[in-house]
Amino acid sequence: MINKLKEFITGAKAAPKKETKTMIITKDTIIGDILDADETTAPYFLEIGMHCLGCPHSRGESLEQACAVHGTDVDALVENLNAHFGN
Repeated sequence: MINKLKEFITGAKAAPKKETKTMIITKDTIIGDILDADETTAPYFLEIGMHCLGCPHSRGESLEQACAVHGTDVDALVENLNAHFGN
């Protein structure tokens, strides 16, 4: 996962995209579960200041917990992620 983040940040060519899984995102969804389902969701977190995606602690947080720490609107993030997953 950390290599993928480095590729994203540096602009290096990423490995071929693996198939995206379908999932419904809620405030209680765990960040690690979202990233495991689709690594291309990382920019949604990076855009709102969640730069600690490689940290084991952050991967275990719910969206609601992470947004509270980062002062971000959890409802907007949930909406964006559900749109990404085609919901």
